[in-house]
Amino acid sequence: MSDVRMSEKQEELLLKIRSTAEDLTQLQIDYWKEFSTFDDIKFWIVILMLVIPLIVLFFTIDRSKMLLLGFYGLNYHVWFAYTNSAGIRMGLWEYPYKALPILPSFALDASFVPIAYMLIYQWTLKYKKNFYLYSAILSAFFAFVLKPILVMHNFFRMFYGINYLYLFLFYIAFFLVSKLITNIFLRLQNRSSQYH
Repeated sequence: MSDVRMSEKQEELLLKIRSTAEDLTQLQIDYWKEFSTFDDIKFWIVILMLVIPLIVLFFTIDRSKMLLLGFYGLNYHVWFAYTNSAGIRMGLWEYPYKALPILPSFALDASFVPIAYMLIYQWTLKYKKNFYLYSAILSAFFAFVLKPILVMHNFFRMFYGINYLYLFLFYIAFFLVSKLITNIFLRLQNRSSQYH
């Protein structure tokens, strides 16, 4: 039977990683307390980017397709949030203003962007429009209109050669993968219902 204990070097590195992560979290909290105050208009803009889309979604979502739209939106959220988090950790981009200190892009990840894609999906279903075309248009809007506005007002900053074209390709990839996964689940659901 092999030894399941970690080596001393592995333990040391894990301890260093955990300690650095704790220090970074405290630094993020300190930064948030200093620069995301209730008397700062930019903090409230971030809060509005979180809350307004949720209110719009509540009143406009097609309740008969809620699970489908929610599943697609959750898919988009997951891919967007993971990539955003990885980009932040690698120093490729940052969000100087935050709704929550340890979730730097929470307003965009959890609300604004996924809900916009959910509503486009709903609209294309309702009016039998081309989902891919309109999602690509929304992606272009986010990458080439919204992001430059966010950059201009220091809500978003990019580094190491990241540019708006890369962001556009990310948005495209996210909606394609999210739609593919949604389609796979729909196909499996339809196949299952044929046998019952």
